[in-house]
Amino acid sequence: MKNFKWNALTLALASIMVTPALAQEDTAKNVILMITDGTGIETFRAASYFRHGALGHEVYDEFDVQLFMATHPLNTSNTPTKSDEGTVTFEPAELWNDEAVDTVYEGSLGNYKGYFAGYDYARADYTDSAAAATALASGQKTFNNAINWSNDDESLKHIGEYTVESGRALGVVSSVQISHATPAGFLAHNVSRNDYSAIGREIVDSGLATVAIGTGHPYYDAAGERVDNPGESNFRFIGGEEYYQRLMDGETDYAFIESKEDFEALAAGEIDLPKDKLLGLVQNIQTLQYNRPGVSGGNFLDTSPSLATLTGAALNVLNASETGNENGFFLMVEGGAVDWAAHANNLPRIIEEQIDFNEAVEAAVEWVENNSSWDDTLIIVTTDHGNGLLQGPDSDVNAYSPIVNQGAGALPLVRWHSDTHTRELVPLYAHGAGAEFFYDIAQQEEGLSRYEVDADSHYWVDNTDVFRAGLNAFGIDAE
Repeated sequence: MKNFKWNALTLALASIMVTPALAQEDTAKNVILMITDGTGIETFRAASYFRHGALGHEVYDEFDVQLFMATHPLNTSNTPTKSDEGTVTFEPAELWNDEAVDTVYEGSLGNYKGYFAGYDYARADYTDSAAAATALASGQKTFNNAINWSNDDESLKHIGEYTVESGRALGVVSSVQISHATPAGFLAHNVSRNDYSAIGREIVDSGLATVAIGTGHPYYDAAGERVDNPGESNFRFIGGEEYYQRLMDGETDYAFIESKEDFEALAAGEIDLPKDKLLGLVQNIQTLQYNRPGVSGGNFLDTSPSLATLTGAALNVLNASETGNENGFFLMVEGGAVDWAAHANNLPRIIEEQIDFNEAVEAAVEWVENNSSWDDTLIIVTTDHGNGLLQGPDSDVNAYSPIVNQGAGALPLVRWHSDTHTRELVPLYAHGAGAEFFYDIAQQEEGLSRYEVDADSHYWVDNTDVFRAGLNAFGIDAE
């Protein structure tokens, strides 16, 4: 296993943010990008405390690259402005400003006091998931609402297209609707993330992906219960009723599966598909588990497989396909409902969703070690933006105080400071072929010491660098 974790002196010499002119000579066969949507560092920690009673026990805690990432959009418009007006700037040092402020933010759950100027900065000019997905997938910052669409009102080429053009296979998995913002960012193009039907039609018609798995099943509700007579809107996530019927009738490029049992069989390698490509809709119109009845943990839906199961299924299909087996693949896996729990300030459910994501990362690591190697595969684990500005219980008087561990199986002590997205610096972990790219371009930020992480992690990259890291690992030059 390669060791790419450099010491602080070496990193300081490499902290100028430049992209290497040439991609690496020894290219990766596979790149796996895993995104837990709407997650700050304390969300990662909350799940670890609940699951393990301590930090340092998640599989990505052993990754060689551990640093942070900026997520701000180009601007906060919802449409192309075709100008530089309103361009968002980002100065990470502003996050740590502990000057007291009297700001009060109104949210759907009530009022949130500002407390510190740094908190105000984190809550301003934040990205939505569409602009964030576009940055991660295309390497271009854009306006909020855009799916691979530029501020100049033009389509942007994303890494899924580069992947397929290079002779590799593309896979996308999400715990939310397949045409939702983050999965759409790796499958489609649209001026508006809300045009689910058009995005769904592009996913099916393009045949770009070898694997596309998510929710948005028109015949099941949020509790996984069968809906006998769904309305027209239920079909929007897959392009409309006609498209759903085409999938069912085998009239697309894709084999279609929907049952938990079939996903589990596919993950176990116990099912043969009639086609080389797969489109799977989990039997839920919203998420795998988050929107089930109740507000706390337990009582999981029998109709929904885990994200780890979906990850294993996707990896098996990609590896079994002629293209993926011979030339490799790019796979994006999203734990999308973490963000939904953050919007609701629902601590039990956000921990539950993050643990489900962590187990999916474990499944991907296990696949690499059993079926590939770290010389052939790069795994990147990150989020698309923060949400909720989760901090410790005394973070109203001590800026960025950490959450308090209560032991395994117990909820940590926390305080929420928002119920929407933030532009805080968020964690990024990477391991395998080409992972050192992030340290080659990282910038130092001493303020990250507030998060009580090692000095080697006091560095940050931009979300657009994830796209560049993927192309660099593949040895592809961007157009």
